[in-house]
Amino acid sequence: MTEDGLPELPPRAFAKADSSADTIFYAEPRFVTHIDDSAIAAVTELYRALFPAGGTVLDLMSSWVSHLPEKVAYAEVIGHGMNAAELAANQRLDRWFVQDLNKDVRLPLGDASVNAVGICVSIQYLQRPVEVLREVARVLRPGGVVAITFSNRCFPTKAVAIWQGLDGEDQCGLVSLYLQRAGFPSVEALELVPPEQWGRDPLWAVIGRKGEGNES
Repeated sequence: MTEDGLPELPPRAFAKADSSADTIFYAEPRFVTHIDDSAIAAVTELYRALFPAGGTVLDLMSSWVSHLPEKVAYAEVIGHGMNAAELAANQRLDRWFVQDLNKDVRLPLGDASVNAVGICVSIQYLQRPVEVLREVARVLRPGGVVAITFSNRCFPTKAVAIWQGLDGEDQCGLVSLYLQRAGFPSVEALELVPPEQWGRDPLWAVIGRKGEGNES
């Protein structure tokens, strides 16, 4: 399975070991966190630095908890995920929707309608990442930001093949390529929790910024 925006990758780069519908895998809610407390804290501090107070935030591929800073007020927090029970339990969300982005990439949001987008420990499950991130660029306002964070954890049967063949640094390169092909003019990769810190989940972030003018 290839992605239109990444023709140079191997033919089965975005194949999954479990090719059954993702809706089956996510049918039952999982009220757990997928990274440890130090990694969660790093995500929260990143959001604090990047997401403007009073802005509209899209928590893409979310669940029962968002890692937004508690004392920062946003105009609206919109959640997306694969399990309605998880999203309904997320107290930071003002509204939410369920959608399988591997089947339908089109986000039900208006052009230039959000200030910031977070994708936390989920990018590895997208089979059409460039198309999804083009949609992210569409819904972001000029100067808006998307923050994509990930660790070394995943559901291995549902993570795409190319992801599992890379380590953290190379995964940063892959996500950076996604964003560049999606049209983001500014892309930055960060190591938030180094992998050599024994007993702690490593964490990386790749940040894309939308242009202020006619560029993405």
